[in-house]
Amino acid sequence: MTPWVLRLLVANVVVFFLTASQPSLGNLLALWPGLILYRPWGILTYMFVHANFWHLFFNMIGLFFFGPRLELQLGGRSFLRLYLLSGLGGAAFSFLFAPHAAVVGASGAVFGVLLGFAYFWPKAPIYIWGVLPVEARWLVTILAAVSLYSGISGGGSGIAHFAHLGGFAAGFAYLRWQRRKYFKQWSPMPTPKAQLAKSALRSNESEALRRWKAIPLEQLHELNRGEVERVLSKAVGSGVGSLTPDERALLERFAERN
Repeated sequence: MTPWVLRLLVANVVVFFLTASQPSLGNLLALWPGLILYRPWGILTYMFVHANFWHLFFNMIGLFFFGPRLELQLGGRSFLRLYLLSGLGGAAFSFLFAPHAAVVGASGAVFGVLLGFAYFWPKAPIYIWGVLPVEARWLVTILAAVSLYSGISGGGSGIAHFAHLGGFAAGFAYLRWQRRKYFKQWSPMPTPKAQLAKSALRSNESEALRRWKAIPLEQLHELNRGEVERVLSKAVGSGVGSLTPDERALLERFAERN
């Protein structure tokens, strides 16, 4: 269990019991697209309100299974941004395509988390009901298609299909933006051969390791930082000679910037 997944699980459960004992509170925290000017907080609070136990259960199961691995990949702050922005995307799509229906539930946010999982591990098998294996990328595709069809046809009354689609859309947009920032840190990027040629001139491995340890990790983008930390840990634990040419080039790129 990772920190933000645990906090979100606790927050959803606490709000569920509060709204179960005070139904008027649930109505106040729900998203009412037609009343957005009078209840603007609903675009955020609706994703912590659930209609019943099973609504809460299935959303939290999705967060529990897909959230921790994704939080470790993105880092806590980026994971939380993805979750909340996906929920806001669900609110936006509900406002645009279903303006007359009240919306509650973390589905939009959780669908964004599922998309993030499939984005990084598209071929990871997900076992439906613990039996039927489906690759993550195909599960997201199927859910998106079902949500689109049901939203247009009006099937599945009481289910916020457009909120699901909004979660997918906002989650995808955020991940693409994150990826753009990730690659931006690599520019200008010398060719691996040029970097390796420089590295070969530094035959003293302890000197190379000293320079790599001086890389300011706190200044790196979270995706870059995770990869640099992994390679640096390998160099420290198994020796500089255990690194592949690409791994040495990775550390050289960021050491040169320091």
